[in-house]
Amino acid sequence: MTPNDADFHPAAPLPEIQPEAETRTLPIIEEVAHIQKEVVETGRVVIRKTVHHDTQTVDVPLQEEQVHVERVPINQVVETPPEVRYDGDTMIIPVLREEVVVTTRLVLVEELRVRKRTLTLSHPQEVSLRREEVHYERIEEPPTPPAAV
Repeated sequence: MTPNDADFHPAAPLPEIQPEAETRTLPIIEEVAHIQKEVVETGRVVIRKTVHHDTQTVDVPLQEEQVHVERVPINQVVETPPEVRYDGDTMIIPVLREEVVVTTRLVLVEELRVRKRTLTLSHPQEVSLRREEVHYERIEEPPTPPAAV
């Protein structure tokens, strides 16, 4: 807005300009803008969620231990029972029996050689997995504003 506009109203009356005075006074005008915001609803959204169950085959590694027992005949007389011992990853367990003779003696009949190994086998399993899906629909009409009281 400038002093030439029809609805210009200065905050203070303009001073009269005196031609004989050496200094002139000019009015300084300031305009102030007031800005406001209003929230306006432009539409609505409807959201729907759907859960789907899908079956997939997954490979599950399973471990199992297998034991191989080998019987080795010895049939040897011993004075004291031998201890369980190891030969690498093989455990050797002595098997004894008593025989009635004029004297009792220990006879090492056989040894059990026990070896343990671990196998990893592929074992397919059916598993149920959930997957969500979201659908939405925008409603363009804004609602009627409530009546002012």
